[in-house]
This record gives sequence, structure tokens and C-alpha cells, in this order.
Amino acid sequence: MSSLIANEWIMIPLMSFCIFIVVYLWADRVYSFLKGKSLGSRGEIIRLLDLMHVEVEEKKITVLLLLLSLGLGTVFFLLLLPHLVPAFLVAAMVTVAGWTVPLAVVKMLYEKRCNLFVDQMVDGLTIMANGIKSGLSVTQSMERLVENLGNPLSQEFSLVLSQIRLGRSVEEALIELGERVPRPDVQMFVTSINILKETGGNLAETFTTICTTIRERQKIEKKIQAMTAQGLMQGIIITLVPIALIIVFMFVNPGYITPMFNTTLGLILLLAMFVLQIIGGVTIRKIVKINV
Repeated sequence: MSSLIANEWIMIPLMSFCIFIVVYLWADRVYSFLKGKSLGSRGEIIRLLDLMHVEVEEKKITVLLLLLSLGLGTVFFLLLLPHLVPAFLVAAMVTVAGWTVPLAVVKMLYEKRCNLFVDQMVDGLTIMANGIKSGLSVTQSMERLVENLGNPLSQEFSLVLSQIRLGRSVEEALIELGERVPRPDVQMFVTSINILKETGGNLAETFTTICTTIRERQKIEKKIQAMTAQGLMQGIIITLVPIALIIVFMFVNPGYITPMFNTTLGLILLLAMFVLQIIGGVTIRKIVKINV
């Protein structure tokens, strides 16, 4: 049996045949997976950038994703070529990260923009409430809001006013605002205006109530953030400890840690360590993060 395994004329064709069978059976699924990851990520990035009013060509996004995924994956594969298995694993990991990290960064920027919009709504609704009390209409109060506050609130309401001037109804323009900034507070603001415009009511008092609701929710969120800050910091420290130990051993005793970088088993263990650390860090973050 060992002689058959050692015989290259038998093992190479056998392995080639097995690879061919695997590729033949899984090619469609792998292609669909890769296409969904690449094109799906690109489409979502373009959609989020459009919601943030960032104009960018689809071709540039495609080229950037290819460079960050396949480009970096190829570079890491060539750098680790003497060790075929670690090179393939690291290249695959870098390629997948190149698809997912840009989308995660754009989502983070979009969430940050939406949160800033909600924070500015307190001042914005106060201005609108004072404007309505002084006899101004809803659109005139929005104009005062745009003049006195900064982005993203000013930018979004400028777009609402532009749509109204072009013939769109106030209801339609506000509904699109709620779609661009999908937050419960924004939905509450849009719904209150649309309902009160049809049924009548005190808009100024409604805006004041919404402001109070937003302030109370922000107080609760800050209290929760203070209570979970310790757990979040512990997760960050635990995630970074193995990396810090590797750096320390490289300076204190390089011969002790060098096999982790110049042997196949060491590289596989390093890869497994990084994957497990990422999984652990993400899990801890999900546990300590509480949405209000």
C-alpha cells in the first residue's frame, strides 16, 4: 500500500481524477457562490453610496473589488508559494476578505451617517416646531432647518425640498426620506407629518414629543454603552493578546517562534489562530452590543 502511495505515476493521475470529479460536481455551486459574493457585494456598495449621495462609477467599484480580492489573493499566494497548502488557504482567505471588507466599511459609514442624522433631528425638529408656532408652513420650516444645520440633515432635507419644488407631494418626498434613512425615529417623523396633514392637528406639539422621545432613547443608549464598555474592551484585549505574544517572542526568543512562519504546520496553525480570534472577537461584540 505504501509503495502505491509513493508511486508518482499512480498518485498524480488519481489525484487529478479526484480533482476533476470534485470540480465537475461543484463547479456550478462554486461559480454561483463567487458570483453572488462579488457582484452582490458590488451592487450593495453602489446602492449604499447612492443613498449617501456619493457619485461613483460602477466600473471603478468593480476594478477596486477585483484588486482587493483576486489581486491581493494572488500576491499572497505567490509570496507563500514554496508551501502550497498554506499559500492556497491564505490566498483564499485574503480573496474572501477583499470581497467582504469593503462592503463592511461602506455599511459602517452608512450606519454612522444615519446615526448622525438622528442625532441632528433633535435640533432640526426644534427649529421646525418653532417655525410652525410662528406661523410658517412645513416646507418653510424645512428651509429654516436647512439654513441653520449642517450635513447630513441639511443635505437630506434639501433633497426633500428640491423634490417638492419639482412637483412631488410632501408625502412622497418624506416617504423617500424614510427609505434613505431607515431609522424608527425618522419613520415616526414621516408618519406623523403625513397623518396630521390629512387629519389635522398640532404639528409643533408632535415635533416636541418626537424630540423628547429621541432624547430619552439616546439617554438609554448612552447608559447601555457605559455598562457594556468593559465587556467590549475585554473582547478587544483577548483578541489582541495572541498577536502581542507572537511579537514579544519574536524579540525575546526568535528561535522559539520562527517555526510558526517557515513550516507548513506552523502556517496552518497561524491561520487557524487568526480565524478563531476573529470569530471570538465578533461573537463577544455581538454579545455585549444591545440595540435599543
